[in-house]
Amino acid sequence: MAVKIRLARGGSKKRPFYRIVAADSRMPRDGRFIEKLGTYNPLLPKDSEERVKMDLERIQYWMSHGAQPTDRVSRFLEAAGVIEKKERANLKKGEPGKKAQERAEEKAAKAAAAEEAPADE
Repeated sequence: MAVKIRLARGGSKKRPFYRIVAADSRMPRDGRFIEKLGTYNPLLPKDSEERVKMDLERIQYWMSHGAQPTDRVSRFLEAAGVIEKKERANLKKGEPGKKAQERAEEKAAKAAAAEEAPADE
């Protein structure tokens, strides 16, 4: 059985609240789970201690038995110091598209031409 440590959504519409659970990977996101391992409330401020609560001993137990945390849960575990930080580099994500790059180049060329014109006089 492939076990995942993942988030199960609760709460009402536009008011999300998540349980951190150990679940069989074949079960639906909000469906049956094996054990509740913590909670995550994204509505609280980032510096609040109540935002993410985890039972770290049980999480380490499940990970020692082969459970794989999802990306979001692994970020929580990295912040708690349970697992080492992974290298996540999507260098293309912050780059503007082709058209925006062309516009920026044209704007830079016009600015350079405008600076040179008064300097020549």
